[in-house]
Amino acid sequence: MKPSQLYEALTALICERVPIHIWGACGVGKSKVVFQVAQDLGYEFRDIRATQLDPVDLRGLPRILSDQTQWVPPKFLPTGGKGILFLDELTSAPQMTQAGCYQLVLDRRLGEYILPDEWVVIAAGNPASERGVHFSMPRPLRNRFVHLTLDVDFDDWCHWALRASIRPEVIAFLRFKRDLLHDADATSDVNAWPTPRSWEMASNVIKAFDQHGRSHVGTVSSEIEAQLLEGAIGPAATTEFLGFLRLFRQLPSIDEILLNPESAPLPAEPSAQIAISTALGRVLTDNSVAKGMKYLNRMPTEMRVLAMRDASARDRAITFTPEFVRFGVEHAEVIQ
Repeated sequence: MKPSQLYEALTALICERVPIHIWGACGVGKSKVVFQVAQDLGYEFRDIRATQLDPVDLRGLPRILSDQTQWVPPKFLPTGGKGILFLDELTSAPQMTQAGCYQLVLDRRLGEYILPDEWVVIAAGNPASERGVHFSMPRPLRNRFVHLTLDVDFDDWCHWALRASIRPEVIAFLRFKRDLLHDADATSDVNAWPTPRSWEMASNVIKAFDQHGRSHVGTVSSEIEAQLLEGAIGPAATTEFLGFLRLFRQLPSIDEILLNPESAPLPAEPSAQIAISTALGRVLTDNSVAKGMKYLNRMPTEMRVLAMRDASARDRAITFTPEFVRFGVEHAEVIQ
């Protein structure tokens, strides 16, 4: 299922305290979806890496109390409140460690320890096809989970990227080259390849150089930036992305567009139009949407729709402006 469907499924199952295991390729955002659900529900989120545990770590240490052995549970196990106990990388943990989760997942207890009523166990891991550290999940443990598989969905990623302040260069490029959002070839031995996670790293590279590097080191900065991007998304994707970046950085600035919306240069290339529309959708507010629409009205309808969708998803105040209402009436069939 795509991320938005997984979000809905988790929200529903958490209320019933149903144990869930999420499968998916590395870098597709399994933990981010779970964390977002916890935030939106007001739940505490405890991320436990199963690979860092020994089988005995879950139960804790023994102590003598009144001539009897008593097990003291580890601090990472909750004792109150409500939240998600997230067992990440479960399939990368040895089977003995996985077996230690049997009772916790199904019976919500470990020996004398009892998981509080308003906590739910969610786990995640990569399938064996990802060629990572992988131990087959024992059948008794598999049978204790509802199993869900997360797939990459471009529209869901765009919606997330806008809210997560991913750089407009990255969003615009991937709108032009959708197939580069995720390279599902798990047989390659390259160190870096495109995934939603690595594109977020690429966005951070650009952000870092804009804030600290580009103005100070000049042309050397571009060479270092290219090497860092290659280290994040791989050489093939970087080659195409750098070509797009050169085009993007030659476009009129957003300040220029909003200052002179009727005379600012208008790009003819479709990729450049996507870039401008994405950049405008990233910055428009209820105060600047009128000027932004004057510029967008000079562009094809699909570019106007792209920019206004992004802007309204990021800032709901825009939807109450006369410009957006008028736009919505004119293009109701394409903005749903």
